[in-house]
Amino acid sequence: MGKAARKKNKAPKVREKFVAQPFEGLAAEPELIALREFVPSATAPLSLVDSPDRGITLATVLPMAAAAFVRTDGEVFVGLQVQTRSSDISRDLGRAVRWALEAEPGDVLSVPDTTSAPAEGERLQDLLVADAELDVTVHTDFGWWLPEDTDADGEVKLSLDRANEAIMPTERLGAGSYWVLAGEKAHLRWVRPEPENKLLQALARLSAAGELGLGEGSRYAGSFRAHGLLVPVWDLDPEAHAREWTEPAKQLGVRLDEALASLDDQPLDATERRARDGLIGRQLTLR
Repeated sequence: MGKAARKKNKAPKVREKFVAQPFEGLAAEPELIALREFVPSATAPLSLVDSPDRGITLATVLPMAAAAFVRTDGEVFVGLQVQTRSSDISRDLGRAVRWALEAEPGDVLSVPDTTSAPAEGERLQDLLVADAELDVTVHTDFGWWLPEDTDADGEVKLSLDRANEAIMPTERLGAGSYWVLAGEKAHLRWVRPEPENKLLQALARLSAAGELGLGEGSRYAGSFRAHGLLVPVWDLDPEAHAREWTEPAKQLGVRLDEALASLDDQPLDATERRARDGLIGRQLTLR
C-alpha cells in the first residue's frame, strides 16, 4: 500500500477542546469542585434524570483511586478523584455513571474512558437533575468503602490504611464551604459560584470596609482557581473547633451576598479598586 493510500485510510485525529468549567449549569457545581479538589473523604447520593430510583453514590476517593466500583453488597460508587482525565471531566464522570448503571457486585472500573470520541448524552449535565444540590456526608475515614461488618484484606486493606493515614480533618460549614485542618494550620476553603471578576469585586468591597474576615483569629489568605470557579481561602485559628466558625462563615456569606448585589448600582471606588488589585495578586497553591 502506497503512502497516499495509507493517508486516505488513516482515521482522522480528534482534536478535543479543553473544558475549563466542566460542571457549569449544575446547581451542585461548587460542591462537585470541593469534593474533587480538597475534601478527603465524603459521599453524596446522585439524583439521576432517567433512573431516579437507581442508587448511585458520588464519592471523593475510591480504593486504588478507581473511577467506579460496586461493593459486594450491591452499593454503587463513582469516584471524583481519579488517576487519569480527559479534556472534559464532566464527560469522564458521566461515562463512569453510565458504566455503574450496568455493573454487577464486585465490578471495578479502574480508570474512566478518556479515549472514546465524544457522544451526546454522556456528560453529568445530561444525566443529573440540574437543580439538585448534593446532600454531602463528610467522613472521618474511608470505612465506607466496605460493607458493614466486613474486614479489608489484601490491596484494599493497604489502600484503606494509606488513605486513612493521609486524611486531613475536614468539616462542611455550608454549600461548597469547608473547614480543613492542614497540619498546624486551619483554613476555610469556599468554592463560590459567581464569575471570578464579579466575586473579586465583592471581596474587594468587603476588604475596603474591613469586613472580609471571620472575626478574631482569622484572616483572608488569598484564592485559587479550580475548574472555572474561584475558591477564596481564610486562615483560621487551629485551636478553635470547626463549629466555632459556622456562624461567622454564615455572616460572612450574608455580607458577601450584599456586596455582590450592590455592584450593579455602585461601581468600585478608588479604594475598593486598589483592594481588588491586592486580592488579585494573592493567588494560592494547595499543598
